[in-house]
Amino acid sequence: MVDCLFCKIVAGEVPATVVLDDADWLAFEDLDPKAPVHVLVIPKRHLADIGELGTDPAAAAALVAGIGAVARKLGLQAYRTVFNTGAGAGQSVFHAHAHVLGGRNLTWPPG
Repeated sequence: MVDCLFCKIVAGEVPATVVLDDADWLAFEDLDPKAPVHVLVIPKRHLADIGELGTDPAAAAALVAGIGAVARKLGLQAYRTVFNTGAGAGQSVFHAHAHVLGGRNLTWPPG
């Protein structure tokens, strides 16, 4: 997709701090981290959100495998995975992506 920031990262047109790279997905550090560890895992093929990702079981399975690979590489014993879908839920880049957050206590409610 021409104007998609994450597609440009996949294409190497926009720099990112890559954590892991696979044929089907890419993991890189979030520029505005909400936890000590905050990595985005995206499918390399443009899919707008988790709803669209759900129409492609192979891409969805690959993304979930990528989340696990990132957690293992970073030594995360506990982590949270978040998908924001739609602007009203906080999605700001309309390319499916999972936020992998860790490195601190993430229980809810906090405290």
